[in-house]
Amino acid sequence: MPSHLPWSVRRLPDAGGRVFLVTGGNAGIGYFTAEQLSATGATVVLGSRRPDRAEGALASIRARVPGASVRAVRLDLADLPSLEAAVRSLETDRLDAVVLNAGVALDDPRRRETGDGHELMFGTNHLGHFALTHWLMPLLSAAPDARVVTVGSFAAKSERLDLDDPQSRHDYRAKRAYGRSKLAQMCFGIELDRRLRGAGSTVTSVVVHPGGALDSLTPSRPPVHVRTVGARLSAAPAGVLVQGKDAGAWPSVRAVLDPGVGGGELWGPRVFGLRGEPRRDAVWSQLAELSVTARLWRTSRDLTGVDPGVLC
Repeated sequence: MPSHLPWSVRRLPDAGGRVFLVTGGNAGIGYFTAEQLSATGATVVLGSRRPDRAEGALASIRARVPGASVRAVRLDLADLPSLEAAVRSLETDRLDAVVLNAGVALDDPRRRETGDGHELMFGTNHLGHFALTHWLMPLLSAAPDARVVTVGSFAAKSERLDLDDPQSRHDYRAKRAYGRSKLAQMCFGIELDRRLRGAGSTVTSVVVHPGGALDSLTPSRPPVHVRTVGARLSAAPAGVLVQGKDAGAWPSVRAVLDPGVGGGELWGPRVFGLRGEPRRDAVWSQLAELSVTARLWRTSRDLTGVDPGVLC
């Protein structure tokens, strides 16, 4: 894509020869991120806990993107001991970008834990990606100008971390725990870039959020997602303010591909942070509190036993 042309989500640059990993690439925003990246000629790897769902996503991408170079690896972010082997199964000597997209959102008022004993949303959404990034760092460092793209949530904007109780062992509320887990992810992305810069790494870290992205506004991609006529009609008024998950993927895709996106930045939808083409946002105040992000890093390192900021 000529450098003088403005960025357009409908005119993506060629990325042939590059390798991208998308966690949670079998559904939702992760699926559309993988589909859009695969149209650039890159090799796209879908990280998925469910092999059957990954196969459905691969079939859908191949049907829409002729010649797409896509494959899947089994990836369970709630199982920290499995992540080193999952990275080995990528069978690549470098990784040009990883999109840390996978996530768990619970409405259940009952607090649940991973097999490692961590609160399920914090353990999966944040600690799983924290540990995964550690194991991916040699592959990222082997690529020129690799990127770590962390997908947060607009729901995190109204939250604050409680680092005296990061795993919500006291006064657990599912909606709040989810927002805090996504805020922890976003803080990790900002702190990671700061540490990479300090270490002189060529890897950069960018944080994005999808705005308001609803299934009912998302185009069908059977068998991944099927939108009924009734859902489409009932959701039409909401389209004034929010968007589908296909558009929710745009900030992630731009963060991977646009050379003008810089480390430590936050990107989201243009219109009120809820819909539209991606643009750079001001970094939220709670993401810029260095004492908080540094303490979160230390807590995450102690809980996982690894440190993504220590370059191999």
